Amino acid sequence: MDRMFRVLGFWTFVIAIMFLAGDMIIPAALFAVQTILFVGLGYMRLNERTYMYLFGGYMFISFIGMVGYSTFMMH
Repeated sequence: MDRMFRVLGFWTFVIAIMFLAGDMIIPAALFAVQTILFVGLGYMRLNERTYMYLFGGYMFISFIGMVGYSTFMMH
């Protein structure tokens, strides 16, 4: 499970670089922070249940943020 968090860190880094290449600084910074978070958690050697809880919490917060942004900011 720790390797999967490092893989998530790699892909968020790739997305951050693509945002940076497109001159979108704010999304690039958000994905860079996620990269640091995922890689840092990937090297903490936590047990699998903890990784699953962390990923579930991350998905919950990101889905709530996406729904809130699309509901209140994009009308």
